[in-house]
Amino acid sequence: MPVEPAGNLPGLDFVRIEESKKSKSRLHLDFRPDDQDAEVARLEAHGAKRVDIGQGEQSLVVMADPEGNEFCVLGQRRQ
Repeated sequence: MPVEPAGNLPGLDFVRIEESKKSKSRLHLDFRPDDQDAEVARLEAHGAKRVDIGQGEQSLVVMADPEGNEFCVLGQRRQ
């Protein structure tokens, strides 16, 4: 597992496992990028899909990775 220099923390490492997803995700991540639209496009280019979980009109985008694990890409924090 790579170790990041202290200036780049926090960081996450993702490790692929051979087992398929059997139930709801055990971990849900929310990301708050500087540019939500650009990040959603980048994630879609890497295989993520937008998903509708009944969130309605929100400033967040709910997505799922190729294995179906949901996560959110949040908009800019309101001051």
